[in-house]
Amino acid sequence: MLVLEPLVPVDGSLPPGVLAGLTQLYASNPGFHRATGDFPDPEAVSAEQVASSVNAELTHPAAEVLLARDDADGSLAGLAVTLAEHPDPLDPYPWIGLLMVHGGRHRSGLGRQLAGLVEERLSAQGRDGVRLAVLDANPGALAFWRTLGYRVIDHREDRQMGRPCSVLHKDLPSAPPRTIGE
Repeated sequence: MLVLEPLVPVDGSLPPGVLAGLTQLYASNPGFHRATGDFPDPEAVSAEQVASSVNAELTHPAAEVLLARDDADGSLAGLAVTLAEHPDPLDPYPWIGLLMVHGGRHRSGLGRQLAGLVEERLSAQGRDGVRLAVLDANPGALAFWRTLGYRVIDHREDRQMGRPCSVLHKDLPSAPPRTIGE
């Protein structure tokens, strides 16, 4: 089982010990980095590059970085980045900006579990849907999200680097109504 833990900077920096785990997580996914082009050498992702990438997410006012820890041993098994709102003011939905599972644990069900926890978190916040973009260069990710019930609603370029992608949406169940006193 996974437990989600918001990543909260300490004095504007990543908490001690977190960067090493994040670097291992990012480095375990060279195929993803080859598809995205986010790192110059996907086979040699450095701590400095990971710190820069994660800190960029943390400075975005609508972003939340969630660490996914294995509840058995506390190890970092994955990461999710959500945006409470899209930069387009006409888009009312939160977005999943990144969902990454340690490469050594792919195909173990952790990605599905992490996505489910993120969806539950958003649903509990009263959100009725969620969106994300998948790069066209990453067909495996598109297949993954489609098996989780996401549907393609648009094709366009991503906002940061102009890469072609598919935009997906999933309706979220309403959180159960709360009774007085809960």
